[in-house]
Amino acid sequence: MDLVKRRAALDEAMDARGDWPERSPWLREAVTEVPRDLFAPDRLWRWDGHAYVPVDRRTDPEGWADELYTDPDAAAVTQVSGGLPSSSLSAPAVVVDMLDSLLPEPGQRVWDIGGGQGWNAALAARRTGPGRVVSTEIDAGLAGFARQRLAAAGLDVEVRTADATTTAPGGGRFDRVIATYAVERVPWTWVVACRPGGRIVHPWGRLGHVALTVAADGRSASGFVQGLAQFMADRTGPVPPTAGRAGFTAVRGRGPAATERIVDRDLAPLEADWDLRFALRVAVPDALITTGRDEDGVNAWVHDGAGSWASFSALGDGTTALYQGGDRRIGDELMRAWGRWEALGRPAPHHYGVTVTPEHQWAWLHSSNEGPRWPARALTR
Repeated sequence: MDLVKRRAALDEAMDARGDWPERSPWLREAVTEVPRDLFAPDRLWRWDGHAYVPVDRRTDPEGWADELYTDPDAAAVTQVSGGLPSSSLSAPAVVVDMLDSLLPEPGQRVWDIGGGQGWNAALAARRTGPGRVVSTEIDAGLAGFARQRLAAAGLDVEVRTADATTTAPGGGRFDRVIATYAVERVPWTWVVACRPGGRIVHPWGRLGHVALTVAADGRSASGFVQGLAQFMADRTGPVPPTAGRAGFTAVRGRGPAATERIVDRDLAPLEADWDLRFALRVAVPDALITTGRDEDGVNAWVHDGAGSWASFSALGDGTTALYQGGDRRIGDELMRAWGRWEALGRPAPHHYGVTVTPEHQWAWLHSSNEGPRWPARALTR
């Protein structure tokens, strides 16, 4: 196992794709100086199509290295709880993109939220300097691991065990705040902890990350979506229920559909058009969508994790049969949102943004004040 060659190969792959941001040349240097494997535990986890199975460095060093360095877009699962991932080393391309969005400068104070194994904090510390990064992690075991690995790398980073949803580190406000897990609604604690004019970068809705700038009066924060990626969710805050066919089956039940009709739409874009998927996520945030393809075309199963569901069945002629049940017609909501997205010119994710105030949060298109907006819903587990 030649980790030096592995690191170099990933570096070159990211360079070929244009992943190294021109405005942040320090990032490529930092990734070289504090490589990902220094913060990887000796046991990683790989999905084998049925379950997550361990990949141990001692018994399968090549497989272990594959989990870290094969794909710039692949997260390395570092912890599994109840059969599902509960911590990971985020994909290198995503880590770089988010830190580029953060725009940290030497000497600035950074609050790293959801520190995990400590790699994100390590990269930020290479930019800001000794003693300028505070990392919080709710899992005491992960916090201890990160503390040890950061010290071994010679980096002066404070690591605390804390729930960042409700508690911010003391010692004054931060210039930059970065979270590495997805939230549906930004805890106001994060805005209060960031100075006016400061920047908050966080994954939003498990599908993209946003860069917010705190207003001069400190009473709001607002900013555009920066990129797409899927993230693990906050362990303590309200998040959408787990996606998947099992969830749909439970919500669907065995009774007949309340309504059925023909939709004059081919669902093929729903399978692969991530601009569309993002727009639907903004408009109907609690809709969990699973797609599948058969000889008639793309089908979809949708539910809200509570009591409403929709099933779209391709008919082979470019139309789709829509069956729905529950308290709301979630399939109709999606079709209306799809039509509105088209009427708005099929905007890409980076045209959307988020605004946060103490009382309200909403997503918007093009402009926080003048564009279309969608109130953030208080989703439950």
